[in-house]
Amino acid sequence: MGSLQESLTKFKKQQEKCQSTLTNIAAKAGSSKAASLKSTPSSTSSSANAKSPTPVKFSNDTERLQHINSIRKAPVGAQIKRVIHLLFETRQALTPEQINEACYVDTNANKAVFDSLRNNPKVNYDGKRFSYKSKHDLKDKNQLLVLIRKFPEGIAVIDLKDSYPNVMEDLQALKASGQIWLLSNFDSQEDIAYPNDPRAVIKVDDDLKHLFRGMELPRDMIDIEKELQKNGMKPATNTAKRRAKEQVHGIMPKPKTKKKKPEISKRTKLTNAHLPELFQHLNVPGS
Repeated sequence: MGSLQESLTKFKKQQEKCQSTLTNIAAKAGSSKAASLKSTPSSTSSSANAKSPTPVKFSNDTERLQHINSIRKAPVGAQIKRVIHLLFETRQALTPEQINEACYVDTNANKAVFDSLRNNPKVNYDGKRFSYKSKHDLKDKNQLLVLIRKFPEGIAVIDLKDSYPNVMEDLQALKASGQIWLLSNFDSQEDIAYPNDPRAVIKVDDDLKHLFRGMELPRDMIDIEKELQKNGMKPATNTAKRRAKEQVHGIMPKPKTKKKKPEISKRTKLTNAHLPELFQHLNVPGS
């Protein structure tokens, strides 16, 4: 315990000595600085300040200016595309000054850009402002549904997707609620929107009618499943596997009986009403 107390006392003395040394150094530095200031004439310092050159300030925005210059020197088509993208994203009517500020395309200084933008089918110009012009002027999901119902034979989704920002989400919502169908066109690989309305009158081409009447399906379900697989479709049933299980359990397949065609009456709901030729040979009571 005594040795520990002696160590602490020694440490305190060393700290006091260091502090005293630092105080003396600071005092000497202050006095030497004051002496040097007194020995320097004021006229010398003023003349030195007068002769010192003013530093030249260069722009720190060089990269941005180079970017703006490259845009304004770009071909007219590239500048038009940049403006149309801006109008599509904002969906606002913008003056030439606002366009210049937002995307650095100066339509006032470039007549070719101004004229091309004014005559572009995707742009509307009211004399002061430019705005985006979609093929169909729609604002919300209700207007979208009303438009689709006007096209019972289908309307291309590509003609709808630029109507307003969230039109694709509304199309999926209408499909999920069962109000429309979204089917793919095998020729162009594009989606077609159809109204899901059983009252809609659909015009069917004569070629499609002849194809429908001339198509004969296989009588055996196994053959039907094979045809589906040939066309890249997965059958919902597996008749061969089901029949194999029945044979294992000793279940004999039921003999196929020829079903009697149901008679057509006035109360019968005709789902293929757009093909009246199919019902020409049917005897409808009371007709």
